[in-house]
Amino acid sequence: MLVMKNVNKIFQTADIQTHALRDFNLTVNEGDFLSVTGPSGSGKTTFLNIAGLLETYTNGDFLLDGEDVGKLNDKGRSRMRNEKIGFIFQGFNLIPDLNLYDNVDVPLRYRGFNAKERKRRIIENLDRVGLASRLKHLPSQLSGGQQQRVAIARALATDPRFLLADEPTGNLDSEMAQGVMSLLEEINQQGTTIIMVTHDATLAKRARRQVQVKDGRVIELDLVNHRAIA
Repeated sequence: MLVMKNVNKIFQTADIQTHALRDFNLTVNEGDFLSVTGPSGSGKTTFLNIAGLLETYTNGDFLLDGEDVGKLNDKGRSRMRNEKIGFIFQGFNLIPDLNLYDNVDVPLRYRGFNAKERKRRIIENLDRVGLASRLKHLPSQLSGGQQQRVAIARALATDPRFLLADEPTGNLDSEMAQGVMSLLEEINQQGTTIIMVTHDATLAKRARRQVQVKDGRVIELDLVNHRAIA
């Protein structure tokens, strides 16, 4: 479970304060598939970076699986991030000189898994995304949709409890985007909690739950009655 209560994020530059998040309140339960939408500059990416322990917050309370993130030092946040969180980015972030096998292997080596366990996880997760037959291919030999599937396999290989996706279909055409979204739905049905930031309203509606971020605050959407919840 992820719980944020009255979380604020203030960026200070010279004499200017920018409030990226204002009394941000959100609970994400185990097994949720949450889509996060909102205009540019609304605080979506800041929220995702804080949720992924890539960025600290100014004040408030943030619990991840019951652990108070605010009490963790850099080493503690890094440990939790590596153990619990997987990331999917708009730009895929694959290493062009490495084949698919080695791309998925990178975070597993960082986590210290032995060679046998790494091989099992790599093959299992590339198979999970339908690319087990292309272990030796380079990213440049794949379509955009296939590259994003490799990025998903890489994120899943560490068996994260939370999968954070930042515009995962932003560089894909509509057909490829639908395919990636179907894969994310399947992964969620298998038990992984997913938080997805997107500008695509159609894809956002496919999530089990939707929120909007506006001016650094959360607006929960009622999917049954199609209205905002105060």
